[in-house]
Amino acid sequence: MSKRLPFETTLEVRDHCLCLHAQRAARALARRFDEALRPVGLTNGQFSLLMALNRPEPPSIGPLARFLAMDRTTLTAALKPLERKGLVTAATDPKDRRSRLLRLTEKGHAALLAAMPVWRQTHAEIDATLSPQALDTLRASLRHIGEI
Repeated sequence: MSKRLPFETTLEVRDHCLCLHAQRAARALARRFDEALRPVGLTNGQFSLLMALNRPEPPSIGPLARFLAMDRTTLTAALKPLERKGLVTAATDPKDRRSRLLRLTEKGHAALLAAMPVWRQTHAEIDATLSPQALDTLRASLRHIGEI
């Protein structure tokens, strides 16, 4: 009896693994948006994080981490360069001194304003490769998977 996994199993995973296909697609999209956003000084992850902070009330780390599907430690590490650039501030929550509230600075808002035309253009280019129905299905499927 062989102690090796058959190559057919590799092909099965290659053809059916949602995680593999999602990772490959995420990496391709990340590279594309990283390249597009480079002139405005942001990565796609930083853009997403700043956009998640663009809300009427500042969130604390816990809810923001859950929204972005990140652990708190990873989120804290991702915030540090944005704080050093002056795009984000963290202040103690007056209602719970153990918690920090995260806010975009004026510079952070300006970075988002500069990034939006780039994001829209890049998204339009990607969207043009799929039908509107395929895009709607893809977005709905990804939202569903993100919630299970």
